[in-house]
Amino acid sequence: MPELPEVETTRAGLAPHLTGRRVLAATLRRPDLRWPIAPEIAAELPGQRIDAVRRRAKYLLLDTAVGSALLHLGMSGSLRVLPGDTPVRAHDHVDLAIEGGHVLRFNDPRRFGCLLWQAADSVHPLLAGLGPEPLSDTFDGDYLFALSRGRSVAVKSFLMDQKVVVGVGNIYVAEALFAAGISPVREAGKVSRERYRGLADAVRAILGHAIARGGTTLRDFISPDGAPGYFEQELSVYGRGGAPCPTCGRVLKQAMVGQRATVWCGHCQR
Repeated sequence: MPELPEVETTRAGLAPHLTGRRVLAATLRRPDLRWPIAPEIAAELPGQRIDAVRRRAKYLLLDTAVGSALLHLGMSGSLRVLPGDTPVRAHDHVDLAIEGGHVLRFNDPRRFGCLLWQAADSVHPLLAGLGPEPLSDTFDGDYLFALSRGRSVAVKSFLMDQKVVVGVGNIYVAEALFAAGISPVREAGKVSRERYRGLADAVRAILGHAIARGGTTLRDFISPDGAPGYFEQELSVYGRGGAPCPTCGRVLKQAMVGQRATVWCGHCQR
């Protein structure tokens, strides 16, 4: 599933082609993806100017004066800006015709993505109650330390809780914990303030670097220009169970933590 860097890469690629342009028409080739496509996409979005292309957690929002189209890429979705006469392929479920002769095309083979609507001056239920953005000023080690007190859950599961911080999925949690030298199975409440400060710094650094590298291509992700993400080539632990630790050379451990495959170094991470 695309994680925060992949979604941010998509947002940055789309914004120059969409911001300030009007949606002329919406073509829905099926009525639903993961959930029914919001009726406002066809009824209210055409004729509106896209004022901004934003990201919240792993969702993209196309903001207009009357509301925002809310998109999630799911497991296999992709968004591309294409010439309006580009032939339709299998799984091209939605086209938004944009003034200037282009279309924003949503392709989703597995149909786990969504296209919903957030009315103006409101917050969609999917976005309500989410934690801070990991690249924002409100996310730091002191925040994590305060929120973790008394928590016996594994620190990896704690950090993947979207009410704690948004968008830090399995790949980037694994890499950040390795960089900070923290075992993913350690209880969240037993990590010190100083180590949480190091972990918050590692999360920000790794996400920032992954965004600069275009995200991580694992299965289906491609950016809006069709290029893959390259951060996969730099992974230290994720998906490397049984391989040597890049720091000490010992065999990397692998186990299920919170029902997610987890890899770490038992020597470097405590």
